[in-house]
Formats: sequence, structure tokens, C-alpha cells
Amino acid sequence: MLLLAIAARGATPERGQLDASPTLFTVMAALNAAGYDAEVDSPNNSVLRDAARKYIAGRKLSCLADLKAYFAAHPGPGGPADLSPYISFALTAGDPPEFAIKMRSVEIPPDVTQLQDLAPLLTRFYYEAGIEDLWARSQPVIERMLEAYHEPVAQTVLQVNSYLRQTTSGFKGRRFQIYVDLLAAPNQVHTRSYGDNYYVVATPAPQPQIDQIRHAYLHYLLDPLATRYSEILMRKRGLADHAQRAPALAESYKSDFLLLATESLIKAVESRLDKKPAAIEQALREGFVLAPYFAEQLPVYEKEQQAMLLYFPEMVKAIDLKREDARLSKAEFVASVPVKTVKVSAPERPPEPVGVAKTLEEAEQLYTSRDLDKAKQTYLRSLQETDQKPLHAKAYYGLARIAVLQKDPESATQLFQKTLDSSPEPQIRAWTLVYLGRLSDASGDREQATRHYQSALAVEGGSVAARRAAEQGLKQSFQK
Repeated sequence: MLLLAIAARGATPERGQLDASPTLFTVMAALNAAGYDAEVDSPNNSVLRDAARKYIAGRKLSCLADLKAYFAAHPGPGGPADLSPYISFALTAGDPPEFAIKMRSVEIPPDVTQLQDLAPLLTRFYYEAGIEDLWARSQPVIERMLEAYHEPVAQTVLQVNSYLRQTTSGFKGRRFQIYVDLLAAPNQVHTRSYGDNYYVVATPAPQPQIDQIRHAYLHYLLDPLATRYSEILMRKRGLADHAQRAPALAESYKSDFLLLATESLIKAVESRLDKKPAAIEQALREGFVLAPYFAEQLPVYEKEQQAMLLYFPEMVKAIDLKREDARLSKAEFVASVPVKTVKVSAPERPPEPVGVAKTLEEAEQLYTSRDLDKAKQTYLRSLQETDQKPLHAKAYYGLARIAVLQKDPESATQLFQKTLDSSPEPQIRAWTLVYLGRLSDASGDREQATRHYQSALAVEGGSVAARRAAEQGLKQSFQK
């Protein structure tokens, strides 16, 4: 229980560790504008993809012909629908509007080298397509996907940290980052490892793609152990000869024994976490030759008190080459790996709103399209249609945001206060406190701003984006 409590301290992803990237968003918007149509009709696409494509199509882009020519000349290795190099570019480039590569020339990934001249074209697209405005309008949809991932990711991090007895999420100076990408074709997970940084990019799917994220997180924690104890591990590399016989095993594993050993250990850990012992036999048949050994050792590890960090070198030292050679000599390898199918399902349509709920939705749509006068009248009308406080809170919150856009901080502050007095839902309460913090900051009252940001962080059920905004505001308050 003590070990679980310690591990739980590092369980929840750090703010920003699960996020969306404006750079990735811009790259994907540009690809869609230039003709990236992969699975564009799939019901598993985010509604944002279609909305963004229509938004960009409605603007006159002088750079569009250049974009189309560029992407036609630089397809991914798998063809125009292969996002791999563009995902890599987005993860190595800086923030908009410059998109400058953040790495030294010798560190730039090979698939990004051919795209280094994309940045100036992307800058033109960013301004001409109004991506800053599109990014701002897209936040509610992005926030919903982040919310869908937040709890499962937190539980996965806790599960892995607890099993490995990892008191923190990795080693100092290293970073594990998850980005959601709503403009790409659905049912994809891309992983990258650049130096000490591990990235996961998840596109829309019927359910959060947690298994793939867990697999990447296990690599993030276990890859350094293989590197740290490579001298011990490489004494066992003779077993890799058996992996050469596995036709379904990727060449990267056949040529890198450390990677093969780590992947074998991860297969064994996943088998224990999922309580699926049969997965070990499948892993062996695919060519992960150390999976059976690690699967036998993990129950022993579970009875010990050491963390995997300390147990790993002893476990590797104990590999009996003769015994494993005899086991692997009998192994029969499969010719191909079973293809995992992804459930494709049309999203459930929520019931059509009626009454005051319909009025509030209409008002929100008008606010989003920046038809502020009509939005204001519609919010005011909703106040007359009900006496329910939470619904009044939504109306006051909408009116307050309109006052912010109309540069009327006094009215905005009063309306946000009315929102808080009307029993708002947690997400609206958190954002209202963030706005009040920003208004206090703008007026020079840093002490009051800090209190509002702290109150926003204390709201149970507040959104990921609201917590992130509150922490950013709090940080800026302390810096000023």
C-alpha cells in the first residue's frame, strides 16, 4: 500500500503532458487544405476536421498552389496518406508562426531533413488561412478530446508506475508528451523518441487509444534501463540469432538487441497487467525471444520490494544462455503478425435540444461565429425562459464573454460574478474563475488574480484546458 501511495504521487500526467499542439494543428490544417483526403468520409473523424476544411476553403489562399505542389513533391514513404514525416516535422518544429526547427542540424531526424524548407511556406499559410483564429475556435472540441483521454491516461500512468514501483514519471530531464490530433485520419497512434523526449500523437478513435499509449510509456520508462545496463545485457546477445529466424519480426528488432530485449520485457509486463498469459506465446512466435524468460521472472519480481530500476540488472544477469537456447531452438515462428482491427462506428447523435437548452445552444453558436449582438439578445432571451440557476449561469457566462470581447471589463466582471452566484456546472465555474483572474491581472490586481486562479484549480470536475489556463495565469502572476 505504501508503494502504491508513493507511485500515485507521480500518477497524474503533468499539466501540458496531455495536450494539443498549435504547430501540429497548423501542419495538419495545411495538409487538409492541400488535398489530404485519407478516410475523410470515415464516421470516426472528429467533427473538427470537416469544420476546419470548410473554414479554410472559405478563405482566398494565394499560397494554396504552392502548398499542393510542395506536398505532391514530398509524400510520405507510404504515399500521400502517410503522415509520418509531417508528424515528425511538427514535433521538431517550434511554435507558430515561425515553425523553426528546434534541433541542431546533426540531431534533425532523417525524415525531417527533406522538409526543412517547409517552414516559410507554413508561415504564409498560417497568416493567410487565419489559423490563429481557427485554433481559438477549435478549443471546445479539442478540450472534449483531452477530457476523454485525461482519466484513462492518469489511470494508465498510475498502473505502470505502481507495477514498476516508479516513484516519478521517468528520470530527471526527460519528458513524455501526448498530443491529440483532430485533423488527421482516425484510428492512428504515432510515437517518436528524440533524445530524452518521447512523443505520442493520437488521432480520433471510437475509444481513447490507451493500450498504445501505455506501450509507449513503458518504452519511455524501460528503454533507459536497457541503455544503462547495456554491458550486462549485451553478454546475452547470442540469443538474438534465434530472432533472425522470425519472418514476422521487424528488421529494427533483429539489428538492435537492446531494443529487442526491451520490447520482450514490455510484452511480458503487458501480459501481467492484462492477465493474459497466452500473449507470451504469441510474442515468442512473432520473434520476441526473451518474452518467455521475462514472463517467468516477473512473478518473482512482484514478490520482491525492489523497484524495477534496481531489479532489472539482476534479472538480466540471471539469463541462462544454455537454457534459453534450448527453449528457443524449439520455437516455431509465425510468418505474419495478426492485423489488429479497429472498430468503426458512427458516433451516437445526442438528442436534439429543446426549450431553453435549444436557445442557449443557438446563443453559443452565434457567439462562436462572433455575431455578438444576436448572441447577446439570445442569451438574454434564455434568462426569460427558465428560472433554473445552472441555466442562468450559462447565460450569464455567455454574456460575460461577450462583454470581454467588447472590451467592457466592468460589465464582464459583474456578469462573471453573477455566473458564480447561479450554481454553475464545474467546467463553467472553473473557466469563470480563470476569466476573473485574467481581468484582475489586466487591472493590475495581482493578489486578486492569484486567488481566482487558485480557486479555479480547486474546482472538482473542471476541464483540463481550464486547469491549464489557471496554472499558466498563476505562473504569469508570480513572474510579474
